[in-house]
Amino acid sequence: MASFDTVPAAGACVAAIIADGVVPAAMEFMDRRAAEAIEDFNQPGYPKGAEAILIIDADGVEADVTHAVSRVIDIVAQCGGKTVEAIDEKPRARIWSGRKAAFAAMGRLAPDMICMDGTIPKRALPRVLNAIGELSKAYGLRCMNVFHAGDGNLHPLILYDANREGELERTEAFGAEILKLSIEVGGTITGEHGVGVEKI
Repeated sequence: MASFDTVPAAGACVAAIIADGVVPAAMEFMDRRAAEAIEDFNQPGYPKGAEAILIIDADGVEADVTHAVSRVIDIVAQCGGKTVEAIDEKPRARIWSGRKAAFAAMGRLAPDMICMDGTIPKRALPRVLNAIGELSKAYGLRCMNVFHAGDGNLHPLILYDANREGELERTEAFGAEILKLSIEVGGTITGEHGVGVEKI
């Protein structure tokens, strides 16, 4: 688990890990608001005050895992982050329990939520995450980021209340802006969830 003082630093770290040739089994991102909601929900032990957290897993033979973990720890430090290494299964399972509970944790914060699904080049993560933060302010809606950073598949979670006049429309417009931004930086409008009526 790696924690960072800024969201762009975490985004840059993701790009640096992949550029270094390390291929994690998994690399998950969550911003401070998401991590705090998850911590309130099931207490996985995420560091307080961190603006962004990465959960990074390595698998394979022992020598490969040791090398990958060593490289990741070095790269995180170069990007200004701090790491907590979990080799034993119990702390590892605790760290992952929060990521697995992310959507349930968000469901406690608002009656409605839209999960976006743009995919971007990893080098664009700092720019896109900054832009999503600005769009959140502009639309007056909360947005939390929990996603598969290793493959650049974003899942911004826009929280809203459909019973409040205009919130659904603002939410849909916000989501469309995120997808347009994904295209603008060389990405695509979907990574996992397909293209349906909403995206068309």
